Amino acid sequence: MAYQYILVEHMDQTCVITINRPEQLNALNKQTIQELHDAFEEAGKNEHIRVIVLTGSGDKAFVAGADIKEFANFTIEEGKELSRAGHDMLFNFIEKMEKPVIAAVNGYAFGGGLELAMSCHIRLVSENAVVGLPEVSLGVIPGYGGTQRLARLIGRGKATELVVSAGRLAANEAVQWGLMNHVYSLENLKSEAMNLAGKISKQSPAAIASALRAIHAGFVHEQTGLETEIEEFGICFGTEDFKEGTTAFIEKRKPVFTGK
Repeated sequence: MAYQYILVEHMDQTCVITINRPEQLNALNKQTIQELHDAFEEAGKNEHIRVIVLTGSGDKAFVAGADIKEFANFTIEEGKELSRAGHDMLFNFIEKMEKPVIAAVNGYAFGGGLELAMSCHIRLVSENAVVGLPEVSLGVIPGYGGTQRLARLIGRGKATELVVSAGRLAANEAVQWGLMNHVYSLENLKSEAMNLAGKISKQSPAAIASALRAIHAGFVHEQTGLETEIEEFGICFGTEDFKEGTTAFIEKRKPVFTGK
């Protein structure tokens, strides 16, 4: 299958999916999300593939965030649909896959980029990486599972601090907080991901699928939280703060929020 914004290669029993929009720091737009869904779906059906590695092109960013220009003028309902479609098409889809997905986070992972990494089963990060959920600085909240998966991974208190302060973590901090599994040099990141994929590929695919289903089953009660996130994400699109935040971002200035 031909793709515009991603690259797909098979290396032994591993499928490597690379988001390839380096000029936009691999930011997620609708087409990229659709292409990622298609690639993951295809890899999931391929009996020869046992592990999937997800990374970004270049040496600056895994995914720097969502393509803000695509939704800056959305209504409340359009905002909810944007969030719901992302959940269903990609983020929940990856989390529920029965083949392990390793995120090789090679640089910036902000907003939707960090949410994408968190939807993967295992996260490796390069030393130059910086991660965070800056959405409140735009007058909106994380809308692709960030409010739920971050708290699940690092605990409610730390997750709340990171979200409401639009905070950022360096690679070593992200590992210390339990957000990332391991940190490697940028040069060694992909090879370490492939080494881990190789170890996994030697194990029983049937047992691994069962293990992933069992692990995921422990978190199904959070579906209510995901639904609340979709609703609140949409509500943000009707606020003056959202309009100010996105306009300021596009105009490359600091926002002046009023709380309305």
